[in-house]
Amino acid sequence: MAKITVLGGTGYAGAHIVAEAAARGHEVTSWSRHEPAQPVEGVTYRTGSVLEDGTLAAVVEGADVVVETLSPRGELVGKVRGLAAQLADLAAQAGARLGVVGGAGSLLVEEGGPRLVDTDAFAEEYRPEALQLAGVLDDLRAREDALDWFFVSPAVEFGPWADGPRTGAYRSGGDLVVADADGRSTITGSDFAVALVDEIETPKHSRQRFTVAY
Repeated sequence: MAKITVLGGTGYAGAHIVAEAAARGHEVTSWSRHEPAQPVEGVTYRTGSVLEDGTLAAVVEGADVVVETLSPRGELVGKVRGLAAQLADLAAQAGARLGVVGGAGSLLVEEGGPRLVDTDAFAEEYRPEALQLAGVLDDLRAREDALDWFFVSPAVEFGPWADGPRTGAYRSGGDLVVADADGRSTITGSDFAVALVDEIETPKHSRQRFTVAY
């Protein structure tokens, strides 16, 4: 059993990760700005703003693994990259493993590029958000310390609009978009969480990015 803290544990990805980790018997703490509407039994819920001094240190304290699921929206526009760097420093100091949920925008559409975010097919309104998360990955890759991190990019279609039941099935890849025979790249929140908690329980991507899709 691991002590897992999920930052952003009441958001779409975070809530699924919290539920999956708790169902497997891990000791789970969720950090978010607000209490959840439907708390998961056995999970410790803590509230606070990551923009306040001391919150990130409290998130890391006592955790074996910290999973960061922040989105650069609302008050966090333009701030997630810096916050992720601070969290990485704190995790390194504490000896905790760091997992980051990033977007699909930094994935390559083919070997050698381009990135999805750099193609005409990528929606302009989401480009700043995707570039922030791509920057988080760049910063992790540039670290020269011993921080054990992993960065997970979901499929291109990922969110409440593409949700479905938990199947426990998924395929994983590296830096390339993973798609099915029809060219669709999709994953539900539940199965994304399965893949992420699998990585926590059986690490395969130390200091690496990976992606999951059907």
